[in-house]
Amino acid sequence: MGIAYRKQNLLDWITQQWVILFGKKINNTDHKWLVGPFGGTNGIGIRFIRHLAEKEHLIIDNERKNKGLIQSIEQLNLSKDELNTLSSDVVEFYQSTANYELKLKVKWNPFFKIFGVLLNLIFSRRIEQLNVPIKSIASSEALTNDIIHLINPTTKEVNRIVWLRAFQTTGQVVYSGVYETCTIPSGKTCIKAIFPLPYGNATVILSPKVGQDGGLILESAGKQIGDSGFYFLLKDSNGQLWAKYIKSFEDKLVVSSENKKIRATQTLTLWNLRVLRFLYEIEKITPHTEV
Repeated sequence: MGIAYRKQNLLDWITQQWVILFGKKINNTDHKWLVGPFGGTNGIGIRFIRHLAEKEHLIIDNERKNKGLIQSIEQLNLSKDELNTLSSDVVEFYQSTANYELKLKVKWNPFFKIFGVLLNLIFSRRIEQLNVPIKSIASSEALTNDIIHLINPTTKEVNRIVWLRAFQTTGQVVYSGVYETCTIPSGKTCIKAIFPLPYGNATVILSPKVGQDGGLILESAGKQIGDSGFYFLLKDSNGQLWAKYIKSFEDKLVVSSENKKIRATQTLTLWNLRVLRFLYEIEKITPHTEV
């Protein structure tokens, strides 16, 4: 059995050892679709972005406008009928995400609040990642919305896209994730969101489809490694990769547009019970609004 790195926070070591004990050995060759960047032990946030750029010999593009989570909606390989149905406003949001302002509401299932408290106290604040508010937010709270492109200095191609979101009032990082598309073993093209953690990451693979109203529906739900869903990945002290698939945890995101206003609803469930719901109000920045 593998052993997690010893020189780190004890709670991180215990979590990683749990992944090793109950997870599965993987390798870069057979699981290229799953593997993504890992974090260090000195926090995530902007420091991780600088470290990733240095490690992969990339340049951070400091231009803040006209950057998207994906460079083209064609990357999702949707059917022709789905592309014709998909809202043009939703397409524009995904292709130029940085041109929008985000406001967030949070609704917790009271039964699961204790999990949020523990996550916050033990991990989130310390590692600057997954800082989900403990209290439900009834009124919208503004988020920063930074799309950071890491560029190959030779080819000038975008090699990594990072989406960094924090509360504007406190600067507390909510999410710092690397976003890309991947093709899972079934051949389905999915969106992959990689949230770096010490010596590993939490990866959510979301399968896209288009609703009848033109909204984009992204779901992470499956039964085993190879499906869309939620994964923990890590590297042990011998350099061996491990993955743990959490089939009881599901994520559904619906991004839709009505009267040129974009809204997103993200619902997280555990054992088919709603844990919490994020409600995003998304508004395009006007030319006179400062970014």
